[in-house]
Amino acid sequence: MTSVDRWQLPDGIEEVLPAQAATAERLRRRLLDLYRSWGYQLVIPPLMEFTESLLIGLGQDLDLLTFKLTDQISGRTLGVRADITPQVARIDAHSLAQPGITRLCYAGSTLHTRPKSLLASRSPIQLGAELYGDNSLAADVEIVRLMLTTLEAAGVGSSITLDLGHVGVYQAVLSAAGLSAEQEQTVFEALQRKSVPDLEFALSGVDSAAGELIMALVGLHGDESVLANARELFAERAPGALAAVDALQEVAADIHRQRPELDIYFDLAELRGYHYHTGLVFAAYVPGHGQAVANGGRYDNVGAVFGRARAATGFATDLKALLDLVPVETDSRGAINMPDSDDPALAAVVSELRDSGEVVINCLGTDPDPRCDRQLSERDGQWRVEPIQP
Repeated sequence: MTSVDRWQLPDGIEEVLPAQAATAERLRRRLLDLYRSWGYQLVIPPLMEFTESLLIGLGQDLDLLTFKLTDQISGRTLGVRADITPQVARIDAHSLAQPGITRLCYAGSTLHTRPKSLLASRSPIQLGAELYGDNSLAADVEIVRLMLTTLEAAGVGSSITLDLGHVGVYQAVLSAAGLSAEQEQTVFEALQRKSVPDLEFALSGVDSAAGELIMALVGLHGDESVLANARELFAERAPGALAAVDALQEVAADIHRQRPELDIYFDLAELRGYHYHTGLVFAAYVPGHGQAVANGGRYDNVGAVFGRARAATGFATDLKALLDLVPVETDSRGAINMPDSDDPALAAVVSELRDSGEVVINCLGTDPDPRCDRQLSERDGQWRVEPIQP
């Protein structure tokens, strides 16, 4: 390895330098304080766990994203978390085990074996909130509203498009079609890509009426008129999907009552997280950013693997992705230079200044830190803050 190679980081792994790090930390604190004001309690799950608990309940995708290693103490397989959601579900179901509704929030680093999308980081700082113990649409609406408020607090609240879907639509359509397990998998993969040619190929040999119904899912996206089209399409051939369509209508109406200006987009073939989501799924998009800046959904009963089935809904965002969308926050105040002295009077003044929020930097050598625009000088036996003269 050459000296040039030693400073390189793996693809998709980034470091956060001082200016952005300061912005990230202020944003993290602001958002966690926001969640606290809504009644969400902070939890800090461990960076790694045994894979038996870390990977259960959220599908194969999470397994593929997770770095695994052998625990030198127990000999069991550990996983470095790729998603904090299952850890919070474990905490709710097992560690807390509180009756009634539980609201939890978190912020922490995760690690992915590969990026989720072309532009995604492999080391996101995942931040989110989860609501357990209530299976009502009101709980889903609360989480969606908190996600939108999160983006506003982060400074990316203008021009948001809220994307709404419901896995119950796809489940009902597939149930009515009566496909084999192999056919279902092929259809699922084609629908995920929203590739009409691939879907037509996957449906070759399938009953024409069932195939037409599945093909229709590809076009069921857009404004609220999509819901009326869906009701007409599903009324006789997949009536089980109507409850999901009604749920989407109700959630959109509740959101619009508080945010009439919000652009809501419906996608009835949205299959993100299909293997563990059980109801409403949602995502937020902003112009100029190709991937969702936040997403979530309902994932009831994931806690069952920890001994306590619970209704659950939540959302998450990547703090690093938000940083790319907001200007770096700079402190308008400079710093104060202090002489390298053990004078107790100086120490008292410095302590008071730091307590008030000022940055005071000890001068090592002859030149002050370049961030310093003021200095502590002794005048008539007292330490005073004065401008640094050029």
